[in-house]
Amino acid sequence: MTGLDPLAGRVLEHLVAVPSADVTEVAAAVGVSPAEAERALRHLADSALVLQIDGTAARWAAGPPRSSLSALLARRRAELARVEGLVERLHEVYEAVSGPRAAHLVEVLEREDEVPARYGQLLKGSSVEVLHLAKPPYVTAKQASVGESGVAPGVRMRSVYETEGFTDAVSLKTALRGTGQGGELRLASRLPVKLVVFDRAAALLPVRGDRPAAGSLVVHSPALVVALVALFESVWERAEPVSLASRHDGPAAKGSLTTVGPDRRTREILHMMATGMKDEAIARVLKVSRRTVQKHVSDAGSLLGARTRFQIALLTAERGWLKESVRTAPPSFSAMSARASTEAR
Repeated sequence: MTGLDPLAGRVLEHLVAVPSADVTEVAAAVGVSPAEAERALRHLADSALVLQIDGTAARWAAGPPRSSLSALLARRRAELARVEGLVERLHEVYEAVSGPRAAHLVEVLEREDEVPARYGQLLKGSSVEVLHLAKPPYVTAKQASVGESGVAPGVRMRSVYETEGFTDAVSLKTALRGTGQGGELRLASRLPVKLVVFDRAAALLPVRGDRPAAGSLVVHSPALVVALVALFESVWERAEPVSLASRHDGPAAKGSLTTVGPDRRTREILHMMATGMKDEAIARVLKVSRRTVQKHVSDAGSLLGARTRFQIALLTAERGWLKESVRTAPPSFSAMSARASTEAR
């Protein structure tokens, strides 16, 4: 029974069932000595659950259970409330002491403006290597490009972009800037998480992968960072390298395609390819063979040093060939990248 020891509970149950009883009768009914029964009766009397009836021989009777037990429950509730208050106070003290310790292992960036600021700080503080997994959804163009020029000279930067999301101008600009500083770029489908690891000492990743604006975590725990580095390396191994080496070649020969741009027919084909048209459709529009279309694309790739259509898309956009006016409507880079990446897969 709540608030009573087992013996007192048995004594109370007996007294409730009889008008009254003396100590000897109570002891016999519950199977204990008279001294033990006496102690149980005194305990029940202190809790106002039984009362002593004066007479020739002392007898005991139970009080009305509903009122007497309700009073006991009220006292127990008050005690529990005091214990709960104590628990809350102790927990607040615990968090105040343990919180700073936990902050050394994981930081929580809750505000949207904290993420790019902390990212830039960690990037500028890196001195050896930055590992980067990039996938949509991106928060904003500003945030996606923050820190792109913040890598110190000599810092190795390796990035893997999710193929399906590497079709916007911000991704292209960031990737080209990174490779321009000696970084390495690869593409892979279905990246497991957005991630940046700084000098294998700290890692930045979103709290929720589907809502990057919901906040991010900065992980400092050595064990967790090691695990995240292992995740990056496994993704890096299966990712497809993207070579932009031709961007760093010496000056092109005077009059070459890389200097003056492609001829009108090649430009038309590249623009149509950028709109998402397939080779067969381009061939029908221009009234040429499909092989002719493929040859123009192949020749452009050879002169750019590109091995895949995706690389042609990257370098064509960088050269500015799509900005020059032709008789076909100029498409967006995203359409060309989407088309090229699809065919590359």
